[in-house]
Order: sequence, then C-alpha cells, then structure tokens
Amino acid sequence: MDKSEIKNKKISVLGAGRSGMAAAKLLARNGAQIFLSDGTDIGKLPYFSETELKEAGVEFETGNDSDKIYNADLLITSPGIKPNSEILQKALAKNIKVISEVEAASWFCKAPIAGITGTNGKTTTTELTGEIFRASGRKTEVCGNVGVAFSEVAENLDENSFAILELSSFQLENINELKPNAAVILNITPDHIDWHGSLESYTAAKFKINMNQDDNDLFVINADDEVLLKHSKDANGIKAGITLGNTAERNIFERGCYLKNDEIIYFDKKSEEKIINKDEIKIKGDHNIYNSMAGITIAKHFGISNEIISKALNEFSGVEHRLEPSGTIKGITFYNDSKATNIDSLKVALKTFKENVILILGGKKSDNDYSGLKELVSGRVKKIIALGEDKEKIFSSMSGFVKVEKSETFENAVRAAYHSASSGDVVLFSPACKSFDMFNNYEERGKEFKRIVQSIKNE
Repeated sequence: MDKSEIKNKKISVLGAGRSGMAAAKLLARNGAQIFLSDGTDIGKLPYFSETELKEAGVEFETGNDSDKIYNADLLITSPGIKPNSEILQKALAKNIKVISEVEAASWFCKAPIAGITGTNGKTTTTELTGEIFRASGRKTEVCGNVGVAFSEVAENLDENSFAILELSSFQLENINELKPNAAVILNITPDHIDWHGSLESYTAAKFKINMNQDDNDLFVINADDEVLLKHSKDANGIKAGITLGNTAERNIFERGCYLKNDEIIYFDKKSEEKIINKDEIKIKGDHNIYNSMAGITIAKHFGISNEIISKALNEFSGVEHRLEPSGTIKGITFYNDSKATNIDSLKVALKTFKENVILILGGKKSDNDYSGLKELVSGRVKKIIALGEDKEKIFSSMSGFVKVEKSETFENAVRAAYHSASSGDVVLFSPACKSFDMFNNYEERGKEFKRIVQSIKNE
C-alpha cells in the first residue's frame, strides 16, 4: 500500500503512545478515517492530546477497547500488544489486515531506509549510524524504537535524506511490505519469549527485516553469531558480514568488516581497506566494535567516505543508559547501564571491565540463570548489591561465589554500592532485568540512578 491508497480508508489505531498518536495524525492528514483506541485511562497516557486529535479530525476512545475497533479496513497495532492477544486475533478472524506503525510510516517516506535490529546493541548502532550519516551533510532522522516515532518524521524526508530506524521484534512482528534499503541484525539471544511465544518465533520476527529486500539492498549480519549464520543462508539482498576474526565464514559474504591487528578492515569482492584502529573508537568494548562495523558497512553502501566515517567513530560518545559514565566520587566511577534488561546485556557490560566492580543487579522477576555468571564474575566483581523482585534469586544463585548484599530500595542499593567501593573501583548499575517492578521504563530507572549519584556527590 502507499499513501495514495489511504484516502477515505477506515483505519483503527491501537495504542495512544508516541507511535500511535503520530500514526493517527499522519494518516488523518492524508485523508484516512481514523479511530484511535487505548484501553488505558487517559491520565496514564503521557503522549495523549485530545486537542491535537480533534484538530486532526481523529475519533478516539480511552479507558476501554470497544468493538468499534473492528469497523475498519486496516488495523495499526501498538508494539505493546502481543500477537496472540484476543483483540488482534479477533481482527484477523474478521479479515482485517494488521500492521505496525513503522510500516504505515514507510508509505510516506521518500528517503532510503536503514533498519537496525538485534537483541542487544541496536540503539547504540542506530545512533552511531545516524551520526555518521549526519556528518556526511545529508538530512538524517534517527527514529523508530529510539527517539521519535517514524510517523513523526517520515513526511519530512526526501530522496536526498536518510531514515535510520531502530526496529524492535515487536515492531517487526507486524510488517508485511516494509523494505529497508539496508538492514542489520546484530545478534539473536533469548529475549521477549513471553511476548513472542518461543525463540523460533522471536527469531522469525527479527528476520522479517530482510523478507522484502531485493538484489540492490544490503543485508548485514554478525558472522560470529551462530543463530544468524544458520538462518541467513537463504537471505535476500547483498549479504555482508561483520566479524572479530571469523575468517572462515568471511568468504560467504560479498562485503563487510573484520578485525586484523586491532584495525577494522572493510572488504568487498574487489578490495579491502583500513577504516580505523579499534582504539580510536571512542566507545569501548568488543560489542561496540561490532556496532561500529555495522555502521561502517551501511555507510559504505551509501557511498560515505572513510574520512567521514572514521571521524564520526572517533567522536561518538555513546547513548544514554548504555554503559553511560555518570560521575566520579572520591576516585569511584559510576556507570549507568539501565538499558541492560537481560543477561546477555549484563555480560557485555561486565566484559568491559577487568576488575574492581561493585555491581548493582536486579529488577522485575525474571527467568535469568545467574549461576551461569560464575566465570565472568569471579575475579572481576568484588560485591553485588541485589535489589528488586529478583534479589532473593540473585542471592541464592550467586552468594556461593561472590559476596551478595540485598537492598530493599533503589536508593539504598546505590548508596550501599558507593559505601562498598574504594578509590579506583567501578560502581556498575547493569540490572539484567526489566524495570517494571519499580519504574515505568529503563529510562526512568537510569535517570534516577544518575540523580542519586549526583545527590551523593553533592553531599
């Protein structure tokens, strides 16, 4: 479908969050008959604006989802609604097509689209790629699952612009026609299984980023990820691989990046060239080498020069809530990694530091296997401050090989970590759990961590 086909179409939009509000207004401006529905009470909808919806001619309801939802030719669903939910199953049974907001927004975007997904690292990679493209002088919007909704900016982008999209598995679950000119899958590890139902379904959702690509489109995968290698054999597009040293697999790709003598080398079928030394990249850690390689490979696909790429990599300082330096007090350095909502993210964070870590760990009750962290934690972590619904599980799983202290409140946990640390130590807040036992989201949790650190500093 494209924007010329939506005039007078009856479209229901589920969810009045940022993306739902943006999609409703965008489609209404272009002649669709929109009904916006959110079962949440209006006082708990931070992006909801009755005035804006009325001005756009959008009909709406809050506090319940009525059957009026199904009086539609098309339904745009919120990323928060599970595929097996009654509301979506009923719509499909009525032969109502269900799509995500990012697909609807793409109808209005004239710019090339780069889509980035993966269990971990997608926000950093998206922001970093955006910085490279901005440095090239072309108008660039970073959007999707990070920053603004795609529907907020899609109409503002022309053929000489770029859309850099972070895409979650939730958003990809309900795409049918979205066709990124470049697509990246960084890694696949178990996550959001409660939402997708199985690892297989989660993986299938991630790979939807590639399903509409053609021979002119770029498809980048992490060649060191066995799940990705297995599922990419029949992938569409120009296959590119990024690797820290998997030279055997490098030959199956038409282009990509690899690490040689601490230098990132870009290769294609004709040649190879040094882009940057890994030590010149401002954001540290092996995970950020992968992220940088992904950004490099996309940028090269669109003809951006090595000079611009390397300069952007040298200057990019990372994203908020992902291993974010948050202050130093009496020689103790604090890092906010609130975005680490699973075990694999925690492992990435821990590998960044060699020793002297006081780790703040825990949050909403999880299926995490903490006992498997013994090798990574031993000799690196001096003490763990466990908090949240998972603190008892953390204590019982880990106290046999590292000192674990339980904390009842978030503020007490941060202060206990500070008092347990000495000059030269690192206090790392990398919870490996969702935030919903104490906070609305990981952003709110990370901001509170930084506020407490600043409070301690002021004292």
